[in-house]
Amino acid sequence: MSTAPSRLRKSALSIAMGLCLASLAAAPAFAQSATGAVAGRANPGEQVTVVNSATGASRSVTVNSDGTYRIGQLPPGDYTMTAGTGSPVNVNVSLGGTTTVNLGSEGGVANLAAVEVVGSRVVNRVDVRSTESATNVTREELARLPVDQSVGSVALLAPGVVASGATFGGLTFGGSSVAENAVYINGLNVTDPYRRQGFSSVPFAFYQEFQVKTGGYSAEFGRTTGGVINAVTRSGGNEFHGGLEATFEPSAWASSKEDHFHNDGTLDERNRTSRDASPFYKANIWASGPIVKDRLFVFAMYEKRKSDPRDIDTTQAWFTKSDNDFWGTKFDWRINDDHLVELLAFSDKADTLTSNYFYNWDTAVLGRKKGEGSTSSGGDNWSLTYTGHFTDNFVAKAMYGVNKRSAVSGSPSDASCSIVTRSGSYTSKFGPETTPEGCHPTDSSIASRFDKREAVRLDFEWTLGDHLLRFGLDQENMDSNSSVVYPGDGVSYQVQAATPGGALNGTVVPAGATAIVDARRYITGAPVTNETQALYFEDNWSVTRDLLLNLGIRVDKFHNKLASGASFAKADFSDMVSPRLGFSWDMKGDGSTKVFGNAGRYYIPLTNKLTDYFGGGTTDEHTYYVFNGWAQKVDPVTGGAYLEPILGAQIGPVNDDGNVPAPDDVRTAVARDLKQVFQDEFILGFQQAINTEWSYGINATYRRVTRAVEDVRINNLAGCAWYSGDFPIINPGETNTLWCPDTNDWVTFDNSQEGYIASGSGAKTGYKKPRRTYKAVEFQLDRAWDDRWAFNASYLWSKSEGNIEGPVNSDTGYADTNLVQFYDHPAVNERYGVLFNDYRHQIKLRGSFKLNEMWSFGATLSTRSGGPITAFGVRWPNDNRGFGPGEFSGGGSGWLCVANCASLNRQLVYTERGAFGRMPWVTNIGANVTWTLPVEGIDLKARFSVYNLLNSQTVVNVHSRYEAQPGTPLPHFGQGTVWQSPRYMNLVVTYAF
Repeated sequence: MSTAPSRLRKSALSIAMGLCLASLAAAPAFAQSATGAVAGRANPGEQVTVVNSATGASRSVTVNSDGTYRIGQLPPGDYTMTAGTGSPVNVNVSLGGTTTVNLGSEGGVANLAAVEVVGSRVVNRVDVRSTESATNVTREELARLPVDQSVGSVALLAPGVVASGATFGGLTFGGSSVAENAVYINGLNVTDPYRRQGFSSVPFAFYQEFQVKTGGYSAEFGRTTGGVINAVTRSGGNEFHGGLEATFEPSAWASSKEDHFHNDGTLDERNRTSRDASPFYKANIWASGPIVKDRLFVFAMYEKRKSDPRDIDTTQAWFTKSDNDFWGTKFDWRINDDHLVELLAFSDKADTLTSNYFYNWDTAVLGRKKGEGSTSSGGDNWSLTYTGHFTDNFVAKAMYGVNKRSAVSGSPSDASCSIVTRSGSYTSKFGPETTPEGCHPTDSSIASRFDKREAVRLDFEWTLGDHLLRFGLDQENMDSNSSVVYPGDGVSYQVQAATPGGALNGTVVPAGATAIVDARRYITGAPVTNETQALYFEDNWSVTRDLLLNLGIRVDKFHNKLASGASFAKADFSDMVSPRLGFSWDMKGDGSTKVFGNAGRYYIPLTNKLTDYFGGGTTDEHTYYVFNGWAQKVDPVTGGAYLEPILGAQIGPVNDDGNVPAPDDVRTAVARDLKQVFQDEFILGFQQAINTEWSYGINATYRRVTRAVEDVRINNLAGCAWYSGDFPIINPGETNTLWCPDTNDWVTFDNSQEGYIASGSGAKTGYKKPRRTYKAVEFQLDRAWDDRWAFNASYLWSKSEGNIEGPVNSDTGYADTNLVQFYDHPAVNERYGVLFNDYRHQIKLRGSFKLNEMWSFGATLSTRSGGPITAFGVRWPNDNRGFGPGEFSGGGSGWLCVANCASLNRQLVYTERGAFGRMPWVTNIGANVTWTLPVEGIDLKARFSVYNLLNSQTVVNVHSRYEAQPGTPLPHFGQGTVWQSPRYMNLVVTYAF
C-alpha cells in the first residue's frame, strides 16, 4: 500500500450507509427526530470532539472504560472529528442514523475493511447500530437522479413502496392502504388528520434529506401501520450562500394522454384526455448565512409557481389558473455548544380558478363561458424546537408546532348567485330550458374544511453504561371544522310543476298555481376534535461490543370529540400497548456484516372524518312558494342573461322535518369500549459489505392485521329490535356492546355470530373477523457513490392477502377512511384472497455516472407486476338484498349469478379474489443529463430529465363491478379506469453562490 492512500484512509471517518445513493435501503436507521448521532470505539479515557463544519458548534464526550463512545442529537450535516491528539477527520451525520466510527490508537479509522474512501470521507457500508428498515436520500444524491420534485417520488425509491392504482391515488407501504402512513418535517407531523391521505409539504429545494421508513421503526413512532416519511429542511451556517432555481415543464415536452374506449367502442367515463395538458413552471430564490456568527443562522426561500392545466372533453373544457407562491424559513440559534433552538415556518397556501366553457370536439372550437369554480388549500405551519445537552450522558429535546391545512371549493359567483334548478315534471309540462336559469355555474354547494394540528413532543436520551435509554411523550390535538352551505342567499330554488288543489306541505296548492318553488336551506358540518397522547420508553442495550438489543414499549391514548363536546370514541393507555423488540449483531466486529431483526406492534387511531360523519348537526328546511314566472337578470361574471324565479305567496309553514341537531349521545352509533386497529410486524435481515464499494442485503417481512373499525350493517340483534338496518361503528367480527333504546340498557353481542338477517330467506348470520397479511422477501445490491458512479438494485417478492384492504377500499374507489363498504354486508368480507395492493414482484434499479466535470448522467427503472382483478356481484345466496352496481357504492359479493337469476333460488357461482387474472406489468424508466459550467468558483447547473421514457400508459386499475342485476353482466368489467401517466420532461436550472 502506498503512503498517500494510507494517510488518506487515516484521515477519514465512516458515515451512515444512507449517505450513498439512497444506499442499501434495508439498512435500519434510528430515531424519529430530525437528528443523527456518532458512535463507535476509541481509546478509553480519550476525549472525542465533533465540530459542525457549517456552524462551528462542537460536542465532546469522554470514551468509556470499555472503549465505547456516543454523541447524540446532532443536526444532520458534515462534521470534523478529533480523538485525543489525533488529526481532525471528516464525518457526515445522516438523518435518523448513527455513524459508526471505530478509531485506532493513532486516531485513524480502524475498521477499514468495511468502508470506502470517497474524497476525504469514508463511507460506512453497513449500519450496525440500529434495527429499523429505512432508506436515506440527500439532496445531493437526488440531483444525480431523474427523480421528480415531490416527496412521493422520493419515497418510491425505497423497496416495497408503490404508487397505488386507486382512483384517489396515494402510496402503499408494505401492502398497507394509502390511509395508513405518516409524514414528518423537522419532527412535526404534517399528515392530513381528516382522512390521513395527504400531507403538507415545502418546495423540493427546501429539503435537505429524506428518510423513508418501511418497517421496524422504534417506539418513538406511532399512529401508523404503513410507512413513515421523515424529512429535514436546509439550515444556514457561518458562510453566506444564496441561489436561484428555475423549473420548466411546458406542455410541449409531455406526450398526450391516450383517449380510452371500451371494448364496445364507447368512450371511457373519464371522457377525452388526449387534448389535456398540465404545463408547470416555478422559480425560487434562497439565501442562508449567519445573523450572528457562530450563534444565529438563517435559511430562507421564496418560490413562485405557475400551473395552467387544461381538461378538454367532448362537449366541455376546463381551463385552470394556479399562480401561487411559497415562503419558508429556518432559524437556528446556538445559545452555546450545549443548547440549540430551532424555528421552522412555512406557508403552502394555494388557490386555483377554473373556467368552464362549452366545447366542440370535432371543430376544436371553444364556446361561451359557462362559469368559474375556485379551490384553495394549504395553510401556515411552524415549529419551535429546543435541544439541550445537560451532561455528556443526558440530552433533552422539546418541540411545539402547528400544522394547518384547508380544503375549500366554490365559485366566484357564490356571493351573488343562488342555485336554481327545475324538476323533470316542470320540463315535461312547460318544455325544456331555453335561456339559462340561474347564474351559478355549477349548481353545487360551497364546501370548506379547515384542519389544525397542535403538536407537543418531549424526548430524552440518557446513557448509563451499556444502556442508551430513550424516553418521552408526545401529544397532538387535531381539529377539523367542515361545512357545506348553499351559495347566494343560502337557499336552493327548484321550480316544480303543481296541480291546483293538490296536497303540499300539510295544506293545498292554491287555485291557479300550476307551478311552485321549493326553497331549500341546507347547512351541515361540524367542528370535531381528536386528542392523542403517547408515552414511550426504549433501552438500546449493548450486551456486548457486537450485539445490540433494542427493547422498547409505546402506549397511546386518544379521545375523539363531537361538535357538542361529547365523546365520540376514546381509548386509554392500557388499550393501546405497543411492544417493540429488535437486535443487531455485528458478526465480525468490524461493521462489515450484520444480522438484524425486530418485532413490534403498531396502532393507528381514528380519523376526524369518522367523527365528522356522525357528529355534525344539519339544518334542512323547505319553504314552498307559488311560482309567479321568471325575471330576467344579467350574470355578474359572464355578462349574459339568465332567469330567476319570482316567488309568490308562501304555501304552508317552513318544513323543518329534516333538521338534525348535533348529537350529544352516540351510544347507538359507536360501540362502547371500541378497540383500536393494530398491526404486528416481524422482520429478519442480513447485510454484508462485499468490499469497499459493493454491499448487499436480504430480509424477510411479515405483517398481520386482525382488527378493523368500520361502519357495520346491523339489522338483527337478539334482545334489541331497534337495530333494523343501522350502521354503527364497531369492531366487526368481535364482541361489541351497543346501547339499546328499547330496553334502555346495554346489549352485548358477538358480531361473528349475529348482526345480519338476509332479505327473503330470513337467514341469520354474523360477519367474518377482518384479516390482512403481508409476506415479503427483499434482496438488494448496492454500489456506493465514489465521485464517479453509483448503482442500486432491489428485487421484492411479496404477497398481500386477506378480506380487508384497510380503512379505505381501492377496489371500488371509496376513499372515506373507516367508512367504506367492507361490512355493509357479510358477502363483502367473506372472501379471503389476494388484495388490491398485492403487487407480487417489484424490481427497482437506479444509477448515476459522472463523465467529467461538465457532464453527468442518471437513470432509474422500476417495474412491478400488475394487481389482481376481482369481480363484485350484486347478490348473496338466499338473500334478496342487493348491492349497488355503481363503482363507488354498495360493496359487492363474490357470488355471480348463472341461472334462475330473478328468483331467491337463483344459481350462484362463487369467485375468489383475483379470480379474473391480473393487470399487466407496469414499467417506468427515467433518464437525465446534467451539465455543469466547468468554471471554478461558479456553481451553475442545468439538469434535463425525462420521466416514463418509453411513454408506457399501462392500465393500473379496472372496473371491478361484474353485474348490474343478477345474471346481467356490466359491459365494461375488467376494462381500465386508471392508467399510467404519459411521458413528460423538465429542465431544472440552478445557480448557487
